[in-house]
Amino acid sequence: MINRSIFLVGPMGAGKSTIGKLLAAELQLPFADSDKVLEERTGADIPWIFDVEGEAGFRRRESEVLKDLCSGPVQVIATGGGIVLLEENRQQLKKHGLVVYLQASSEQLLERTSKNTNRPLLQVADPRARIIELLEERDPLYREVADIVCDTDHCTPKQAALMVAERLARDTSAD
Repeated sequence: MINRSIFLVGPMGAGKSTIGKLLAAELQLPFADSDKVLEERTGADIPWIFDVEGEAGFRRRESEVLKDLCSGPVQVIATGGGIVLLEENRQQLKKHGLVVYLQASSEQLLERTSKNTNRPLLQVADPRARIIELLEERDPLYREVADIVCDTDHCTPKQAALMVAERLARDTSAD
């Protein structure tokens, strides 16, 4: 029985939103995507927020959304890739739920994000180098907050969701 929200963390392209929807269905829980909630609240898409307010403005808004999601019902929550950058967010994640780090190789991340222009941090001359740089910066932070680490490289989203559900069942039954 899951009695705490499940937060999915990981880099862009790890599958947080896709796997999150499938996991929520498997666990019979509601699903929320923090980026989508942020866009709905502001009436603007993330690239526009980055353009107008910069990354710092976006991170501030992202933290506000996270606080609200933490005080909501038990649910599966897909977070933005940079949610772990702020200490206050890492504390919120650990305090209010179980954190699952969806890990993927830089090659997989590049392949999965290559056709998506809605990712401001990857609108650079060398997306591969940027993905590697982001992973080097963020991987230790994902691991710091993670209760469970799941590698999504060699599985379908459905397989990944089932793997996470099995791990959650095993880990929460020990509580």
